[in-house]
Amino acid sequence: MKLGGYVNPNARFIIMRDQDQSDCRSLKADLATHCPDSHRLRTTIRIACRELEAFYLGDLQAVETGLGIKGLAAKQGQAKYRVPDQLRSPSSELEKLTGGVYQKVAGSRAIAPHLNLYTPRSRSFHHLLDAVRRAAGNLHQAASQ
Repeated sequence: MKLGGYVNPNARFIIMRDQDQSDCRSLKADLATHCPDSHRLRTTIRIACRELEAFYLGDLQAVETGLGIKGLAAKQGQAKYRVPDQLRSPSSELEKLTGGVYQKVAGSRAIAPHLNLYTPRSRSFHHLLDAVRRAAGNLHQAASQ
């Protein structure tokens, strides 16, 4: 509904959603059906593999800094944190790792400013960042025409 009412021809849209237990491809296809035809070419859909918290588990330095918990960054070399998108429940893992300090909204606000945007370990975070950069580049091109 929000996309349908948007009339700015230069606007670009990025829809991001957790995969949870869904199939990525069918979830993405379903989300695309809700985009108005006039906005489909300006809309990119990205799925966070399992959950957004995988982004954070791929950057334990950001978690350590954002939540003020010493020693987390040193655990980045452990196998489960090297490929965080493969974790079954990243939010549960993050809560356990932080001893319950991580809370979804407040924790996300605290961690996000510290995330490494150049070498993310989470493949789905990499794809989201790529989509944001492409959308920003498209906006820049449209503005200069």
